[in-house]
Amino acid sequence: MKTLIVGNAGYVGPVLSNFLKHQNPERFVAGFDTAYYAHSLTADHQPERVLNMQHFGDVRDFPVDLLNGFDAIIYLAAISNDPMGKLFEDQTRDINQLAATKLARAAKNAGVSHFVFASSCSVYGCAGEYPRIETSDLNPLTAYAHSKVNTENELLKIADKNFLVTCPRFATACGFSPRLRLDLVLNDFVASAMSTGTIEILSDGTPYRPLIHVQDMSRVLDWASKRSLEAGGEFLVVNSGSQNWNFQVLELAQAVQRHFPNVEISINRDAAPDKRSYQVDFSLLKRLAGDVYPRVTLDEAIIELKRGLTHMKFSDNQFRQSDLIRLHVLQGHIASERLDRNLYWK
Repeated sequence: MKTLIVGNAGYVGPVLSNFLKHQNPERFVAGFDTAYYAHSLTADHQPERVLNMQHFGDVRDFPVDLLNGFDAIIYLAAISNDPMGKLFEDQTRDINQLAATKLARAAKNAGVSHFVFASSCSVYGCAGEYPRIETSDLNPLTAYAHSKVNTENELLKIADKNFLVTCPRFATACGFSPRLRLDLVLNDFVASAMSTGTIEILSDGTPYRPLIHVQDMSRVLDWASKRSLEAGGEFLVVNSGSQNWNFQVLELAQAVQRHFPNVEISINRDAAPDKRSYQVDFSLLKRLAGDVYPRVTLDEAIIELKRGLTHMKFSDNQFRQSDLIRLHVLQGHIASERLDRNLYWK
């Protein structure tokens, strides 16, 4: 089996690459990435070394001949959170949506049998008190969430029995990675506890955030890249996370505090209400994918982050202005004139 990971040199890609090769060393796995974050390493090695081949380029100008011979495409490339989407709205649409759908059509024409698009539970937006299922009304509140909804709708049009499309709607990612991000809620809380002695909650702590560990994301993506037609049909949207990981933000902070007993929690009770709050039902994933259902616990994720950051000798109390924050990386590239405002390399 030959698999191409598009957007492999970010946060999820290195963990996924290692997972796929560990599961089956004979599986041919290649990567394609524009390398925005290639220098943002939190490991003592280049994670791409496990791949059979690495390609570099901009997904907006993807060389379609590269698709020949692949069985599965896993599309991770994205302007990957709400603050970035707000600043780079057009680029979010172009990379997350237009490039993804164009590549999917090219992949279908090239004879690829599986296309996996990493979507997001953020499509539910402000979702009320009941857990959302895949057929619930969508309420995307940001450019990032809109790009995910629009791409799902476009991919639905081209799926068929010979071109299976899977859109895992992932909960918020967490966990350690060779290219760690600290602009994710749990990762931020652990880094803040270690470097400042305080866990700072920017909201009142009440919004719900379902989470998933990056290792469990890899299990879902692997399953989706080779699932049968009987396991979900030609086109499948599936909430991807765990019933046990529907937490309020304050609960996450308290879980981190248990591993740092001298750390305080700071809550901004004067903050404007955070409308991005949703609980999610993940029972369809469990029904279709069985033992792929997430295994990592919240405590295990916190311990792993603490261990990884300790190994890095992490102590940066200004980490929110560092290269571990994806928006800061892009702004740095632009300020240094390595990227233009459209996020093309100069």
